[in-house]
Amino acid sequence: MLLVILQGEISPTVGRGGGAIPRASALKTSPKRNLGDVVFKYTTLMFAVIVLSLILLMAYEMYVDSKPSILKFGWGFLTGTTWDPVQENYGALPFVFGTMASSFLALLIALPLSLGIAVFLSEMAPSWLERPLSFLIELLAGIPSIVYGLWGIFILVPWIRSSIEPPLSGYLGSLPIFRGAPYGFGMLAAGLILSVMILPIVASISRDVLKAVPQSQREASLAIGATKWESIRLILKDARSGILGATLLGLGRAIGETMAVTMVIGNRPTISASLFDPGYTMASVIANEFTEATTSMYISALIEIAILLFLITIIVNMLARLLVWSATRGKL
Repeated sequence: MLLVILQGEISPTVGRGGGAIPRASALKTSPKRNLGDVVFKYTTLMFAVIVLSLILLMAYEMYVDSKPSILKFGWGFLTGTTWDPVQENYGALPFVFGTMASSFLALLIALPLSLGIAVFLSEMAPSWLERPLSFLIELLAGIPSIVYGLWGIFILVPWIRSSIEPPLSGYLGSLPIFRGAPYGFGMLAAGLILSVMILPIVASISRDVLKAVPQSQREASLAIGATKWESIRLILKDARSGILGATLLGLGRAIGETMAVTMVIGNRPTISASLFDPGYTMASVIANEFTEATTSMYISALIEIAILLFLITIIVNMLARLLVWSATRGKL
């Protein structure tokens, strides 16, 4: 033998050429750190710190500018329903309600469609159809929101006013959510246009999460006699955390949407159970009234609404990213 293992070390023995083979401890010399790796590491670290610093700076600046409103109204700003710039009496509850109601309505409409599209693309569609159909669905996410808004004003709202709201009011008018005059502009129009906007996000991420489920699980379920539907049910169960994360990402997009919703929701600061009545969202009130704000308290109240929107959006997106990350790595 050329090597003699003794106490975890390689003893110096003589090889065929007569030279001694060095010990393993002599081979454990740490290589010098490459200068390029060090520069690259700290450069990327600097970029990450810059992004985090920008977020913190934005939050700080908004807090400083909204401090007069915070000191004057306190927690009553969140529960107040009056928005009166003349008397300088401000309450954000109608805008919070409008934001959450329109977003959850959009999610209620878009989630079944998105999940069906994701299941079809990942489990049932042939390869020649999957790629072009996936591209067309993802293309919807690249359309500017102002284009969606114009489509909503000239096509969606007239269609809702003439073909959707009258039948709903006639047959289901006993329910509070379907009462009122058929304006066309209102919470229903906002929910529908938001559902179209978040559908490609939820569908694309859900498809990727379903594809991340190991192929062996599909083969195993089919091997023991499961039908195609039963196999898909098992896959959906494994991917539920990732689908929930995709849903929350879509919700975050709906909460922060501005122009398309502003153009179809009606922009009335009221709280109503009817989907036919106009509403208002936090993003819409900022876009509509910031240029008209003439007093410091008016501006401060609008910036406080911006802080609320900022915090809600960050929390929702953090939860969504965490769930998607956990699902794709099999942590949940």
